Amino acid sequence: MTASVQKPRVGLEPLAAILNLSRRVRHAKTASERAFILVNETYQLVKYRQAALWLQTEGVFSLSGVGAPDHNSAYVQWLGQLGDEIWTRGLDKPALINPAAMPEHIASHWKEWLPEYGAWIPLKGANGELLGGLILARETKWQENEIIFANEWADVWGYTWHKRYVPTRRGFLRSLFGSVAPGNLSDKTGQGNEPQLPMLQRVGHALSPKQLVSGVKRLWRLPRNRIILAALIILMIPIRISVLAPGELVPANPAVIRSPLDGVVDKVLIQPNQQVSSGEALFELDKTRIQAQLDVAEQTLAKVQAEYRQQAQQALFDPKSKGQLALVQGSIAEKQAEVAYLRHQVSIATVMAPLDGIILFDAPSEWIGRPVVTGERMAVVTEEREVEIEAWLAPGDAIDLPEEAAVTLFLNANPLSPVDARVKYITHGAQQRPDGTYAYRVRAVLNEDSVSARVGLKGTVKMSGSRVPLFYWILRRPLAMARQMIGV
Repeated sequence: MTASVQKPRVGLEPLAAILNLSRRVRHAKTASERAFILVNETYQLVKYRQAALWLQTEGVFSLSGVGAPDHNSAYVQWLGQLGDEIWTRGLDKPALINPAAMPEHIASHWKEWLPEYGAWIPLKGANGELLGGLILARETKWQENEIIFANEWADVWGYTWHKRYVPTRRGFLRSLFGSVAPGNLSDKTGQGNEPQLPMLQRVGHALSPKQLVSGVKRLWRLPRNRIILAALIILMIPIRISVLAPGELVPANPAVIRSPLDGVVDKVLIQPNQQVSSGEALFELDKTRIQAQLDVAEQTLAKVQAEYRQQAQQALFDPKSKGQLALVQGSIAEKQAEVAYLRHQVSIATVMAPLDGIILFDAPSEWIGRPVVTGERMAVVTEEREVEIEAWLAPGDAIDLPEEAAVTLFLNANPLSPVDARVKYITHGAQQRPDGTYAYRVRAVLNEDSVSARVGLKGTVKMSGSRVPLFYWILRRPLAMARQMIGV
């Protein structure tokens, strides 16, 4: 892209020209005036036939010999492509340009629009950031000293331009839609001195397909803009929001074994997690007190029955004894009911399994000799394969879970084989747990193809909700904490 240049010719005239141009650009009132000085009066410093000012955020901003560039003309559009191509190569130093170093779609029209020998003079702001460049073209080769002087003058012009105008041209929308008129740029005072195009005309031009495509291309060239756009795209990626909660496998349809009466556990006839059959004896309560009451009741019943027989014999000879038979019969019925009740108490003192399954309870040694009351929970019998996931969701982690939301249990004993399920229900209110904290109870039904596991295994439950943007997933907890802190 560069070529050899002729030996420099040293003189004081270029320095005087640089001083004159610098003074003029400092005192210029508008953006158009500064651009006009650059593309037209640079001729005082170096000789050329055509000049164009190309800005990264504006495209072709000014042309030599023209009041305002027509962005719909083929010449301006071709110059815009040339500037885009140079910008993509990252030329931040002066360089000689020619059609041989350009792509076919640019080189094929070079002779139609520009002389053979071109030069690219970069324009940099006060912070060293590349703003664009000055494109010069003529029929003769460039000399090295001409490029040096032009670069010095361009450095002064770029510094003045950067200091004079607000960086609205760096904004996202301006980078996207590009410039529609030189009057778009405003002084740092916020007051532009240029007449602007009517609003509808500016909007229509900015929204034209060519302008949109050109704006997007210019936006994408800046590494900073690429990073910003990539970050925005990543932050908008929809992901499924999820929360973690402690959970375990619990019986799906358990049969709760409760104490049938007040008493003390005398024997434990089974072991935890043992397979039991319906009607199999599980526990025995102490029958000593009940058996003693039964023995007394049976003896009393026998005595009353003997008394009844005696009264019945006397009634055959003594009519007065017939009146006593009804009273004795009432006593017999009462004692029979008492005996039947005590016999039932003795029978239910042996707790039976209500169905086939696995019995779940604490260590047998902790139950032997333990006093129980009627209705106290002693154990649970459940079918081996009928299990569900029970999780406790903290109020601070509560999210909107759709119907049958996906649930995954990662078991502590086997984290590489997760158990998949779907939400069955969530309690409407938080419940107090044994550790004093409050949480929502969540029940989930295992999927048909889920990994089988036994009841009682614990782990961490992952509950997945609806899809949300990544930025919401990141900021959800911080925003909730901020609201709690400021009381909103």
